[in-house]
Amino acid sequence: MSWLDTSIMATRGVARGRVAATHELTEAKQGKYHYTMGPYSDPVLHIKPGDRVVVETRDAFDGAIKTEQDSISEKLTVPFLNPQNGPIMIEGAEKGDVIAVYIESMVPRGHNPRGTCCMIPDFGALTGTAYTATLNDPLPEVIRKINVDEQWVYWSDRVTLPYKPHIGTLSCSPEIDSINSLTPDNHGGNMDLPDMGPGSITYLPVRSPGGRLFIGDAHACQGDGEVCGVAVEYATTTTIHVDLIKAWKIDWPRLENEEVIMAIGSARPLEDATRIAYKELVLWMARDYGFDKWDAYMMLSQCGKVRLGNFVDPKYTVGAAITKKYLAPKA
Repeated sequence: MSWLDTSIMATRGVARGRVAATHELTEAKQGKYHYTMGPYSDPVLHIKPGDRVVVETRDAFDGAIKTEQDSISEKLTVPFLNPQNGPIMIEGAEKGDVIAVYIESMVPRGHNPRGTCCMIPDFGALTGTAYTATLNDPLPEVIRKINVDEQWVYWSDRVTLPYKPHIGTLSCSPEIDSINSLTPDNHGGNMDLPDMGPGSITYLPVRSPGGRLFIGDAHACQGDGEVCGVAVEYATTTTIHVDLIKAWKIDWPRLENEEVIMAIGSARPLEDATRIAYKELVLWMARDYGFDKWDAYMMLSQCGKVRLGNFVDPKYTVGAAITKKYLAPKA
């Protein structure tokens, strides 16, 4: 039996883990990509719980950076970054429900696919920014184009990195706000969490009818923190399996894979993001796994794990996790 058969998605989802119809969300079908997630954009796809969607995502720069000689200042306009596919409407999704998104696969797209990493003025963890104001001059503009395949990221003649893809930006719509695709919050958004790749299920709170699912900003690999502000950004064909969990009220995104469950928080400063994530994990353990709240709190001090998504965006993202073996009742 696969771990998916015992996942929250399979045991509580409307489709109970079964795959129904398969839809294609190509660039042509998407048409206009979005730079905000909210309740006001026109849906591009309507699906039912259990449906699979094959999505053609664009890179975070919408393909504007084509060579290492390009000018970042001329090619990019902040905040028009992280183009999003969607919104995808899920039949029956209502406020108080949860959309479950299982990422099946992520494949580099295009002839001789290449990823892009760069340094953007006034952006990144080790430079002055609009949120961390300094009088230092911006760091230089540097672009690196990187060959990518389904096994490796060919960083340089000296270094080859493993291909470890994940989705940087995944969200449902906020209830009333329209939030730019660079900002993570309790709707999801630009979390840049390396765990959110193939073999993971992300759980997103529904706050708008139909859920209004957005997806984009694929990374071929990324270290904890995304320290320069940019991963290996690339275009993909990403396949997701979507289900609906009725009447499961969660306040922040959650994630599950074969090994762990994880609660995700986004805020500034970084310690507040960590507090949100750990608080949500404590409450999750108490409500769904039968732990005493204070025992769970003390226990996580011994075995909790923290994953740093990014600390470069308008808000920082942290995932707090516990290994599943500690959740099972003692035989």
